[in-house]
Amino acid sequence: MARPMRTRRQATLASLAAELGVSRTTVSNAYNRPDQLSPELRRRVLDTAHKLGYPGPDPVARSLRTRKAGAVGLLLTENLSYAFRDPAAVGVLEGLALACEEAGVGLHLVPASPGSEEVAAVHRAGVDGFVVYSVPDDDPHLAAVLSRPVPTVVIDQPSIEGLDRVGPDDSTSIRKMAGHLIELGHRQVGVLCMRLARERNDDFVSLERQRSAHFHVQRTRLEGLAEAFGKVGVDWASVPVVERFEHTVDDGASAARQLLDAYPQVTALICTSDILALGALAEAGRRGLRVPADLTVTGFDGIADAQRAGLTTVHQPVLEKGRVAGRLLLVDNERLEPKVITLPTELRVGTTSAPPRTAEELWFGP
Repeated sequence: MARPMRTRRQATLASLAAELGVSRTTVSNAYNRPDQLSPELRRRVLDTAHKLGYPGPDPVARSLRTRKAGAVGLLLTENLSYAFRDPAAVGVLEGLALACEEAGVGLHLVPASPGSEEVAAVHRAGVDGFVVYSVPDDDPHLAAVLSRPVPTVVIDQPSIEGLDRVGPDDSTSIRKMAGHLIELGHRQVGVLCMRLARERNDDFVSLERQRSAHFHVQRTRLEGLAEAFGKVGVDWASVPVVERFEHTVDDGASAARQLLDAYPQVTALICTSDILALGALAEAGRRGLRVPADLTVTGFDGIADAQRAGLTTVHQPVLEKGRVAGRLLLVDNERLEPKVITLPTELRVGTTSAPPRTAEELWFGP
């Protein structure tokens, strides 16, 4: 039998203090409050700690003493990779990280796969508060967050009484886009939207599903479009709306394919995100449709790829969303009343929208 290896016992705060002939408070201050020590003494403490193999104060023990974890939790009900893949999510994450840097705290991602009922990650998260990013109102992870006695700020959705929230005025923003298309003369339109509920649907959407959507942002955008087009005589029940559960360019392309196969007379595709719109542009190219001569395509978000494509879209400040939410949680948190901050948006008309072709043009060509 091989002899067990002998390992040196790890130094502790107490043994390091004894070695130096100083108090344990002095050793702790060398790590946590260096301004309390002279540079020479702090250097001696750190050098001796390195020599003895002392790793520094235990952060878990420190959090138990101070009752502070020193971190913010970001609840994202998507797979973890979504936070680093989706351009709008990346912008929000960067803004929140900047706010955390300013406050000297960490950022703890609490991802939850769509449709998952497992909420242990929320309960285990060692955080001083949560930022909830764009989740449905019936999500169990949201309920788990709200059950914890820590402050919470919502980005985009859902709107919950008593909680701070940051986001754009989705209704006004989408109605500006609708007004632009109506002014151009579009009446035969179709819509590509992001997921409306936790259960998967990659198909056409009924009016009932639109009206009962648990994702408030998508529901509000569809309601705004219905109201605007209804005022010019378009029966919203006749407008095809296709939903995609996943949010990728390929999903936008497949949604556009499904809608245009069934409704080839559509003159404009209104997409509730730029990602879906970029997919619609790809599908239009595959079908030999010229944008905007044959088909108008619009988006929402104002991401960099959309700007490069010349997409007509609604631009929203995604980085500022994260930064403002973080500051509400970490700095402006002594208020008795909740605060709702509405961020500005801008309709940016690009090269993908134009008047629909006339019947004569459709018959004889341009």
